[in-house]
Amino acid sequence: MNKKTLFALTTALGGLALPTLADDITIMSWGGSYSAAETEAYYKPFTAETGIGIVSVDADNPATPVKAQVDAGNVTTDVALFLLSDAVRLCDEGQLMPIDASMLPDGIDGTPAMDDFLEGTLSECMVPNDIYATAVAFDASKFAEGAAPSSIADFFDTEKFPGKRGVLKSPKVVLEMALMADGVPAAEVYDVLDTDEGVDRAFAKLDTIKNDAIYWEAGAQPPQLLADGEVVMTMSYNGRIFNAAVNEGKPFEVLWDGQVFEWEGYVIPEGAPNTEAAMEYIKFATSSAPSARFSERISYGTPRKSAAPLVGNVNGTDIPMAPNLPTYPANMTNALASSADFWVDRETELGERFNAWLLSN
Repeated sequence: MNKKTLFALTTALGGLALPTLADDITIMSWGGSYSAAETEAYYKPFTAETGIGIVSVDADNPATPVKAQVDAGNVTTDVALFLLSDAVRLCDEGQLMPIDASMLPDGIDGTPAMDDFLEGTLSECMVPNDIYATAVAFDASKFAEGAAPSSIADFFDTEKFPGKRGVLKSPKVVLEMALMADGVPAAEVYDVLDTDEGVDRAFAKLDTIKNDAIYWEAGAQPPQLLADGEVVMTMSYNGRIFNAAVNEGKPFEVLWDGQVFEWEGYVIPEGAPNTEAAMEYIKFATSSAPSARFSERISYGTPRKSAAPLVGNVNGTDIPMAPNLPTYPANMTNALASSADFWVDRETELGERFNAWLLSN
C-alpha cells in the first residue's frame, strides 16, 4: 500500500434505489494508469449515482496485503482487484467471499449476466473486470518496411532477427510462448506442457535465446528496454506498450501472434466491513456501459460481450480503441487463455525448474 485518495464526491443520489449503506468503501487496486481509468470509468460515476465515496488504495499486488488483513482479523479493504490465480488460491483458502453471479445485472442488450461474460471468466469469488495480455512488442522504427517480426516464432529466431530479447522472469507465460513458437497450437499447449517431454521441449526452445535474454520483472521495464535500444523485441504487458505508443508517441507495436491473455477482477475479502456497498460497486463497475468506458481509457478488453460494441475511440482522441485490445478478433487468431488451474498445480515445480535454468550455463 502506498497511496490513498479519497474521492469525496457528494452528488445527490441518482438512479439506484439503495438501502442506507456505507458512506465510503475502500477499494485496493494497482495504481498508476489502471486506477486512473477506474477513477473515471467507475469511481466518479458510482459516487454520483449512489452517494457512496471511494477510498482508493494502491498496492503492488493487492492479494498480498488483503491476505495479511484477513489473517490478522483486521480487514479494512472492501473490494480488491485480484489476478485470477490469486483469486482462485485465496478463495480456496476461505479468505474471499463467494459472489453469486446471478446477482449481477444483465447486459445492456438484455443478455443474462451468466451468458454475457466471456466463457470461463466468472469464478466463485471473483467477477472479471478486464482481459489483458502478455505479448511480444518491438520498435517499428528499427525495421525496414515489410521486414518486421510477424510471428511468435520470430521472437525466438535470433538468426533472422539478431539482437537482445526482453524476457519475463517467470515460467508462467514464457513456457507457453516457447511451445507456441516451437509449433504447438494454442489449444494444445497445456496438454503438452503437462508432460515431462513438453516441459523439456519448452526449455529447449528457451535455450535458443538464453544468451540473448535480458530479464525483466516490473511492467514498466519492457517499454524502457525498447526505448533505450537494449532489446530488439520484448515480452510485455500490452497496456504498457499501448501507453508508450499513444501517450508518449513511441514507435512501438504489439505482435499479437502467440499472445497469452488473462483476466483479473474484483473480490470481496472475508470480513470486509461494508459488504453490501462493496457488492453494489461490483455490480455497477462490471456492467456493460462502465466496462466499455474503462476499455476506452486503458487497452484491456472487456469481459462483457454486450460491452464490446460500446467501446469507441481511445478517450479524448480519434483513434479507435478496439484494434488495440487483446480481445479484438484479429488479435485472437493464435491466442492462448492462461490456465489458472494448471498454474495452481504446477507453479512451484516449474518455478524451481525455471530458477535452476536461469542459473545454469
